[in-house]
Amino acid sequence: MNPIVIEKTRQTASLLKENNIDLWLTFVRETSAGGDPILPLIYGDSDLTWQSALIFTCSGESLAIVGRFETETAENLGAFSRVIPYDESIRSVLLAELERLNPAQIAINYSESDVLADGLSHGMYLNLLALLEGTPFTGRLISAEHLISSLRGRKSDLEIARIRQAIAITEEIYAKAFANLSPGMSEIEAAGMMQAEVLKRGLGFAWPRANNPAVNSGPDSPVGHNAPTGIRIERGHLLHFDFGVRESDYCSDIQRMVYFLKPGESQPPAPVRKGFNTVVQAIQAAFNAVRPGAQGVEVDQAARAVVMGAGYPEYKYATGHQVGRLAHDGGAILGPAWDRYGRTPFLPLEVGQVFTLEPGLMVPGYGYVGLEEDILVTGGGAVFLSTPQTELILK
Repeated sequence: MNPIVIEKTRQTASLLKENNIDLWLTFVRETSAGGDPILPLIYGDSDLTWQSALIFTCSGESLAIVGRFETETAENLGAFSRVIPYDESIRSVLLAELERLNPAQIAINYSESDVLADGLSHGMYLNLLALLEGTPFTGRLISAEHLISSLRGRKSDLEIARIRQAIAITEEIYAKAFANLSPGMSEIEAAGMMQAEVLKRGLGFAWPRANNPAVNSGPDSPVGHNAPTGIRIERGHLLHFDFGVRESDYCSDIQRMVYFLKPGESQPPAPVRKGFNTVVQAIQAAFNAVRPGAQGVEVDQAARAVVMGAGYPEYKYATGHQVGRLAHDGGAILGPAWDRYGRTPFLPLEVGQVFTLEPGLMVPGYGYVGLEEDILVTGGGAVFLSTPQTELILK
């Protein structure tokens, strides 16, 4: 049995009631070719080959209608009250269960804004319509977006424990890397030290290794989702890292800053101190704005106001995103009301969600300042899961 699957599937009935949804249907096939993003939470790591229907109801029933050769796998998950096999066509079995349950709404996995709630392909949607043709159920289909957002976002105790462990390991690797950094080292070499430690520990990367960590030394390094370059660390450079690991299927995502003192300097110059302190203050402002029921756009604005109020340009990305099985874990974001984010900045924050806080800015002549902390939304606001960096690391 997969303990995460057991925990998450046990959440479904209460979430369906909360969203006034009678039935949730995840409809998939050949998941080895790219399955629905929700499957790891409700079906684990196993594949489904033929058309398969995973059904959860607000009364607590959980059904898996699967091809006969996958019956035992579905049963062994321990997550479904009934596993129903079929051979030639799923249609008669699926319709029989829908007629028995007679749901007023059937939530299916599509979303305009949340990629991790948009797992039903267009082809499978057409297949589903064909299976339901001539029944009243075609008129009862609705989006499962909010349900999936809550199921994925409200981390269980085990999920939070795994994220904490990923964060602790990330901080250990950072500390080891900081002890070995020196002027003359290239961004590629600095990244290689950290990547070697990830591999030595048998961990995964929270996003592709090519740009994990992202490393930026000085004012000429391209900032973003870029691979480290051959630019070499120099005294007078700000050195920025963006790094995360995957441990037991859960991720961390943390950014850190180092400054290399020039000869004769005992502390960073005033522009560097101002830039760094502004980002620290922006993170604290966002942290203070986090509370259950708040919208992500409010939290984003709190951080953005600090950065812009200090005279820096507006950063062109969201202040934070959710973290979980993926570094970008879908659902609500702490972001501005920009078209590219759709409805996600307006979703209410929920207890159990894990977010990053990551405002940033450029200090002309010195480089990029970006910090990123991981936080947990609680009933009383937020708690830091990472240990906040509030002082520049000096080398």
